[in-house]
Amino acid sequence: MLRFGMSELIVILLIALLFFGSTKLPQVAKALGRSIKEFKKGAKEVKDEIEEETDDEDEKKKT
Repeated sequence: MLRFGMSELIVILLIALLFFGSTKLPQVAKALGRSIKEFKKGAKEVKDEIEEETDDEDEKKKT
């Protein structure tokens, strides 16, 4: 996984500020946060479903 230091984060923030402007930047950050939250929720649902299916198969093999 990528790890950024403080100087890299400042450079990224400045580039984003120049690209989106100071009025749009909070809206972009909010939308990005929502997208990440939805992605994590979907990934968790898929993981839980897979685990449930494998548990069901294990129970069928035992009987």
